[in-house]
Amino acid sequence: MADPAATPIPLLTDQLDIVIPTIRNLDFLEMWRPFFQHYHLIIVQDGDPSKVIKVPEGFDYELYNRNDINRILGPKASCISFKDSACRCFGYMVSKKKYIYTIDDDCFVAKDPSGKDINALQQHIKNLLCPSTPFFFNTLYDPYREGADFVRGYPFSLREGAPTAVSHGLWLNIPDYDAPTQLVKPRERNTRYVDAVLTIPKGTLFPMCGMNLAFDRELIGPAMYFGLMGDGQPIGRYDDMWAGWCIKVICDHLGYGVKTGLPYIWHSKASNPFVNLKKEYKGIYWQEELIPFFQAAVLPKECTTVQKCYIELSKQVKAKLGSLDDYFLKLADAMVTWVEAWDELNPSGADSAEAKGPGK
Repeated sequence: MADPAATPIPLLTDQLDIVIPTIRNLDFLEMWRPFFQHYHLIIVQDGDPSKVIKVPEGFDYELYNRNDINRILGPKASCISFKDSACRCFGYMVSKKKYIYTIDDDCFVAKDPSGKDINALQQHIKNLLCPSTPFFFNTLYDPYREGADFVRGYPFSLREGAPTAVSHGLWLNIPDYDAPTQLVKPRERNTRYVDAVLTIPKGTLFPMCGMNLAFDRELIGPAMYFGLMGDGQPIGRYDDMWAGWCIKVICDHLGYGVKTGLPYIWHSKASNPFVNLKKEYKGIYWQEELIPFFQAAVLPKECTTVQKCYIELSKQVKAKLGSLDDYFLKLADAMVTWVEAWDELNPSGADSAEAKGPGK
């Protein structure tokens, strides 16, 4: 008889959607079946909409292709990237759940040092349901974990913590490297399992990877825009980076926390470094300007919602990055379009009465 403790009751099954961007059949879901089968999947098909994507039987899912995105968003579909995994953020927009977990189709179940399969989704949920500590660093990392607490000298006034908006997971096997690092370390694999979760301190940016990521859609969803990438754009592979920089500035402003560390997934295949370099090279150059921009970004106190923060950030992008390249003028406009489309599909969470009702 199976040990009940080995198969914990799935959490938040009616409050969480799993978003998967893909261009291929989703056979990888078979490995995730024990952990995903109780949840609703939103699959965003990239590329040719006439291609049939096969999903293993037994999963509850909805699948959107480019034709669906154009039908639902109309002219505003221009803000959703094409031929890039950034298309996944459309799934965030059409979801009606409080939480989102997003994973890439080349990510498999990892094992912990004892050889046990890691239930990544369960760990992400634990991270999101626990407070964060962005305002003062705890040297035992996450003080809310079993066997840990706040260390001596930690202010009691801050021990309540802050709501956690984002849980950023990591990867064993293929690390999330940029193309130059891939080229000089083609055989490097991440074999280190670090049993830790920590809050990224306020005022500190981080490189967010979208292939093993969960977030509270109600807290930060309208800022989880993965930008204009891929087809017709001068840059790729910076979609999750862009979203990560934006959400961190906004989380810092609104008093939310971002956690990173556990859970790990097994990243199964390295993308081609030469193809990646072609997509990344402008981003590698531009990021030396972008990171100081985000480090210096200040949002006025009137920005009391994520939407207001994001619109303000778009204005600063246009004003301060527009001279770097015309692409940032387009991106700033797309940020506004994204928020407008979000509020149309999610009128209850809109800033004002201007929301026009659901588009689906």
